[in-house]
Amino acid sequence: MALTLSEAAKLSTDDLQRGVLETFVQASPVLDRIPFLTIQGNAYAYNEEATLPGVEFRNVNEAYSESTGTVNQKSEALVILGGDADVDTFIVKTRGNLNEQRAIQTAMKVKALSYKFQDHFINGDTAVDPKGFDGLKKRLTGAQVIDAGTNGLPIIGNGSTDPLVFFDKLDELMAAVPGADVLYANAAVIAKLKSAGRRVGGVDLVREDLTGKRVITWNGVPVLDLGQTPAGADILPRTETQGSASNASSIYAVKFGRAEGDQAVTGLTNGGVDVRDLGEQDVKPVYRTRIEFFTGLAVFGGKGAARLKGVLAA
Repeated sequence: MALTLSEAAKLSTDDLQRGVLETFVQASPVLDRIPFLTIQGNAYAYNEEATLPGVEFRNVNEAYSESTGTVNQKSEALVILGGDADVDTFIVKTRGNLNEQRAIQTAMKVKALSYKFQDHFINGDTAVDPKGFDGLKKRLTGAQVIDAGTNGLPIIGNGSTDPLVFFDKLDELMAAVPGADVLYANAAVIAKLKSAGRRVGGVDLVREDLTGKRVITWNGVPVLDLGQTPAGADILPRTETQGSASNASSIYAVKFGRAEGDQAVTGLTNGGVDVRDLGEQDVKPVYRTRIEFFTGLAVFGGKGAARLKGVLAA
């Protein structure tokens, strides 16, 4: 069974866990919508189609030529994401109610975990951080990576033909991900997208049914800002190199799915988000809350996501 964290929060009967899940949803435009497929063990093995078997027409009393398809065996491993939130007994005694102080620290920890996950969702690279997982930037190749322009493509540019060229490229990105659920972009790119939309149409400001948040959409698909890492750096920076341009950015189109058969981007977990109140510690005078998430990411099929690179917020 695959659930989003928002759905899991509704089902939770534990106040502490429900509060943590709700904070995850509020803090992350990825975790508020990606379904997590519950798996057994520490990895998910699956078969990906490589070649289809042959079929043919035949005459009466003629035999078929036997053939079978081939598959590639793949596996996605779970990683451990988490942290401890400690509150000193002195702070509890001098600054307020225990539950209030711990709730503040827990909420801050959850936000940091959310930012960490969504950073790896795009930029994760196990060659850099072997404890994490590979993100979309590393996974997407071939036809799923589209060049906006040789030396970058402005969104507004001359204000007349350039926006039309840009939106043609945005449509090309959408075509690479049939049934895309969301577009992710840098905040400055989204601002220019709004401006270009006022000139050519197609961009609307709506209240999203899923989250209740006001977002802009391109042809009905929400365009969301992934925000920043815990260190304050943009997850989708405007520092990519595209030909002679060194201030380019990327837009990602993503389709989310609940199972392998959806041929989409799916989160993986064993046990969901685990929140434990460890109480006062023996080794030091603090109250500790531990949050752990055994999680991973899978991109089933070849068209679950795509990247448009070389976008200039100009």
